[in-house]
Amino acid sequence: MSPQQKLASAIGGVVALLVVATIVGEILRRRTRDPGAAAVVENLVARIRAWWGMVAIFAVAFALGKYATIAMFSAVSFFALREFITLTPTRKADHRALSLAFFVAIPAQYVLIATNWYGLFAIFIPVYGFLLLPSISALSGDADGFLERSAKIQWGVMIAVYCVSHVPALLTLQIPGYAGQNALLLFYLVLVVQMSDVLQYVCGKLFGKTKVAPVFSPSKTLEGLLGGGAGAVAIGAAMAWMTPFTTLQSAGMALVIVVMGFLGGLVLSGVKRSLGVKDWGAMIKGHGGMLDRMDSVIFAAPIFFHATRHFFT
Repeated sequence: MSPQQKLASAIGGVVALLVVATIVGEILRRRTRDPGAAAVVENLVARIRAWWGMVAIFAVAFALGKYATIAMFSAVSFFALREFITLTPTRKADHRALSLAFFVAIPAQYVLIATNWYGLFAIFIPVYGFLLLPSISALSGDADGFLERSAKIQWGVMIAVYCVSHVPALLTLQIPGYAGQNALLLFYLVLVVQMSDVLQYVCGKLFGKTKVAPVFSPSKTLEGLLGGGAGAVAIGAAMAWMTPFTTLQSAGMALVIVVMGFLGGLVLSGVKRSLGVKDWGAMIKGHGGMLDRMDSVIFAAPIFFHATRHFFT
């Protein structure tokens, strides 16, 4: 099977799954009478509709090739960083640093990926960005809350740009015997993350009793994590055919993705709680903002990228 056929099969499988989910969602929607259960079903239906849109965007980007996919994720970083900065307001003295973050750091990071410059891509933001951005703010002479303001900008750039950029960076990996198939690896990462989120949500609603971190994320339960995580690992193992991994290796990689995705969702939920908000935004109906949809990917992508690069290139 060619890489294009494999990708088409993978996307076709997701579309078939969404068709089934849409039908089941509509049936539940019409039959559910309990107000509490109806609210859960409505949330699920809204999520399914949003997934249709996201799958369509991913399919178009993959069809157009590497550079279109990189451009798409640069847009994701832009919107994610905008959401973060909107909810963590800074001061006028930080405007130059923010301009550099949006209009220099984002395009530079993705150009480095597009040109396969791994050496600089890996350190550009954690080294040069982290030193330069607070320096620019310092030159303004405003010391009021300087540490907090600098930390907000650095943290926003780190998660919204640096971490997210590791998703399209998978397209640059040169894996022996896997040439021309890297888009499948990206699809694998995103699918395992999303299935983990969905299955944890469902298992938590059905069986959840033990809260993992009730202050940070009241909806996350141990039963949801174990049940949903196990299901996502099984799905990851079943998708070994689209990766350079064996079935056992694929299960191990899926486990890493599940654990890091869970931690990403938990950490960013903690940030939202500290800000007193439920969602990062309202960009994606049923999912909140861009960061609400990317929180699990943000933590999973860098670890998955570097594990794949270290062990398989």
